[in-house]
Amino acid sequence: MNLPPPGICVDEACLGAWPLPMPPEEADKEERGRVLIVGGSREMPGAVILAATAALRAGAGKVAIATSSSAAPLVAMEIPESRVIGLPETQTGGLAAEGVEEIADLARRAGAVLIGPGMVDETATAAFVERLLPRLDNTPLLLDACAMGVVRQQDDLAFNTPVLMTPHAGEMAHLSGTAKAAVQEDPASAARAAAERWKAVVAVKGADTYIADAEGGLWHHAGGNVGLACSGSGDTLAGIIAGLVARGAPLTQACAWGVALHARAGERLAERKGPLGYLAREILDEIPLLMHSLAHQPGGGQPHYLGHW
Repeated sequence: MNLPPPGICVDEACLGAWPLPMPPEEADKEERGRVLIVGGSREMPGAVILAATAALRAGAGKVAIATSSSAAPLVAMEIPESRVIGLPETQTGGLAAEGVEEIADLARRAGAVLIGPGMVDETATAAFVERLLPRLDNTPLLLDACAMGVVRQQDDLAFNTPVLMTPHAGEMAHLSGTAKAAVQEDPASAARAAAERWKAVVAVKGADTYIADAEGGLWHHAGGNVGLACSGSGDTLAGIIAGLVARGAPLTQACAWGVALHARAGERLAERKGPLGYLAREILDEIPLLMHSLAHQPGGGQPHYLGHW
């Protein structure tokens, strides 16, 4: 039996044929899109700084950060390009659900909302996400890190807005109740099953990353290096994707491009600094030029679905 290849291959030809939305030369920052990033904690304030910087590097025009009130002053000093809102915290360091009321209007007006980088307390985070969902007006929502735990806390959750989830194999196992080894053995099937179950775009991250949507589409990216497996790397990837979504890219396209940009940034850093030891923050400086160069690769037409699996 002849089986189709395992999804659209996200390579230079694919990206060249799948151009990102570009603002006109006379566009202002509003036209380049707004990102709202919700995350951070007393213990991990740097995660939202990385994610917000990544969103700006990916071309978003405006970024707002909603973080714990204890971390907000530090975050505001570290990234002066963004607006920073301090939110109430739980006793365990999570963001209290009532803080949603302070950012609901911002979330409705954003081009993309990213929740998760640097957050702690999965239960509190799930309550925060559940309270925010009804207040979104079809705003694309990216769930990362412990924010993805909302699907464990409420298994029959029906998302009322476009959603992207970005688990690595361990997180996918935690969310789905599947053994990590099983996810690692067949990440494509894990991504497809999760996308169908949660009616979301799901990217199972790794040396081979598989991106699946609820309609049966599947994309595959291979590349990068072990140096990308470092603290903060996932926050930079989530921020890149959020920035691309805010510019108008659909979730699947933004995810495919974000994964490719992240991997190629790691490859460039490995060439200059060696395969281990470069920092997540150094990935960010590579993104603008990589976006430009990949956008000008020759392509053979719009990538298409390979059908249902």
